[in-house]
Amino acid sequence: MNIGIVSLGLIGGSILKALYGKGHNLYAVTRNPKTIEEANQYTENISNNFEILKNCEVVFVASPINKTLEVLDKLEYYLNKDCIVMDCASVKEFVMKKRPYKFIASHPMAGTEKNGFEASFSTLFESAVWILTPFNDTPKEDIDKAKNIIEQTGARIIITDAKEHDKAAALISHFPLLVSQALVYCIKDNELAKKLASSGFRDMTRIAVSNTQMAVDMLEYNSENINSAMEQLFETINFLKKAKDFKVLADIKNIRSKMYSAEGKNILQSS
Repeated sequence: MNIGIVSLGLIGGSILKALYGKGHNLYAVTRNPKTIEEANQYTENISNNFEILKNCEVVFVASPINKTLEVLDKLEYYLNKDCIVMDCASVKEFVMKKRPYKFIASHPMAGTEKNGFEASFSTLFESAVWILTPFNDTPKEDIDKAKNIIEQTGARIIITDAKEHDKAAALISHFPLLVSQALVYCIKDNELAKKLASSGFRDMTRIAVSNTQMAVDMLEYNSENINSAMEQLFETINFLKKAKDFKVLADIKNIRSKMYSAEGKNILQSS
């Protein structure tokens, strides 16, 4: 199968590496000359020109959130109507627009605090969840084709609604990133706090060093849901402060313990 990838950062580069050697003809578009040189070992079909994607049957758009619509628009001039295009943005409602090609919105829920092609690796998506938010009238065979390719990266598919996805993503990804950054900012002038900070603070602020452009984009493109998550957190904190209820705290521990295995894997994703 002819598979294209637009943008070879952490996500796009990892898609390229994950599909390499799986029997596909891989094509890639990137504007970075250094990345073109580094990715050449995975495919010689790599360019800064979208023309190279014209014969692709499936195309992944792994551009930054703020560039996604621009790329999806541009692809309309190069792809045939039967090509399946999947974006990789972590916000879904804003991309839900019919295209001349077959568009299936998606979100691979995998990543690290690092970015760039040099940070990408072939096993990034193994056991990770990959969300699809297709249109209601998207043909089943198109969804199955998309699922088949994604599953070759090692990811597991969850199909849901774009609006519900964005609400959930705000709660478990976008807002936690904001909180992580805020915690670090709170101690910026407290040298003693910095010296005393140990594993608890380290673990709660790990994602604060994530891609800054991605963080800004999340705040912009999913602001309404992030605001709702913020209100929910403040209400919950105030409730816990006033309640001082051991049963409630025990329930919280129980909920958390049932979400993850001892190895840190989300055990609810397979249920």
